[in-house]
Amino acid sequence: MLRRLSLTNFRSYRSAQIEVGDGPVVLVGPNGAGKTNLIEAISLLAPGRGLRRATLEDIAFSEGDGSWAVSADVEGALGLATLGTGIEQPAEGATVSRRCRIDRAPVSSATAFADYLRVIWLVPALDGLFNGPASERRRFLDRLVLAVDADHSSRVAALERALRSRNRLLEDPRSDLHWLDAIEHETAELAVAIAALRVETLRRLQASLAARKDPVSPFPSADISLAGTLEKLVLLHPATEIEDRYRAMLREGRARDAAAGRTLEGPHLTDLLVRHAGKNIAAADASTGEQKALLIGLVLAHAGLLTAMTGLAPVLLLDEVFAHLDLVRRAALHGELAKLGAQPWMTGADVAAFAEAPATAEIFEVTPGTIRRRQS
Repeated sequence: MLRRLSLTNFRSYRSAQIEVGDGPVVLVGPNGAGKTNLIEAISLLAPGRGLRRATLEDIAFSEGDGSWAVSADVEGALGLATLGTGIEQPAEGATVSRRCRIDRAPVSSATAFADYLRVIWLVPALDGLFNGPASERRRFLDRLVLAVDADHSSRVAALERALRSRNRLLEDPRSDLHWLDAIEHETAELAVAIAALRVETLRRLQASLAARKDPVSPFPSADISLAGTLEKLVLLHPATEIEDRYRAMLREGRARDAAAGRTLEGPHLTDLLVRHAGKNIAAADASTGEQKALLIGLVLAHAGLLTAMTGLAPVLLLDEVFAHLDLVRRAALHGELAKLGAQPWMTGADVAAFAEAPATAEIFEVTPGTIRRRQS
């Protein structure tokens, strides 16, 4: 749970600080005021590139020196701690690297923050998740997995590098076959580890969805599954056997992959399949409001899973979450968040949309570069 958030030279904020209690945090203000910037700062206290997946340089305040910093006091299973991340003023021509600290002591990456804080989010860009390309659903799936295992993103990145190396070798018909064998050996190890963790996370999430299934809930239950060759094999065979099978697939597919310019089999092509359980239809065929409700139900089930696994309720970043929700679903969401025990940070342009928020909610008005607590 966050207690204080401080920003320096971050996006639209030269300097800002916000202190909060136990209740929900509501950020209201006109479009472009900087509400999403605030929750993006919190998302950088989780492994990965944050909710916008921005480059380090793009985050810096436009009138600053190129540096930026985010600091937060958090209270969790390990007690009180101060987490910090950011970059120093870049030297000309130097590689920019992000630094992370816990209680001012350097740590290798934001992966270390997972012992103190778990963060998940729902942003407007996800509203079209079920109708969009498989790559977006795969990225969403990997965010779910990453919240469970903070090392998942490093494995996914390593697999992407290995696949790029293999593709480059396949472009050259005179490539060293021993080197190609070595790359495919590494690729298979990473691919099976990623597929196995996806399958295990999905199994746990399915159980969490089943536990909260309620036919009268305004957030319909989802049936979820994975479409991927390795993910299917993980359910039936030992990891070492699947690695050998995948290496054979890669070896036999070299000519085909060389012609295509990419690897045509593997977990980098997996899709997350979602169905509306109550209506037994694909999520993509549901209405806009139903799709949003399904997505919220998935996120709530995932938050419940994290709480059960870690004993620590996550911080939920809900950007413009009430868009496409009717009054019944708005009130129901506040009730679900209260039962969950998570700390939600919600944004919206109209304070009236939060009329059903509990009395413990703290409302802050956001204008460009400033935040102030709304007086009741």
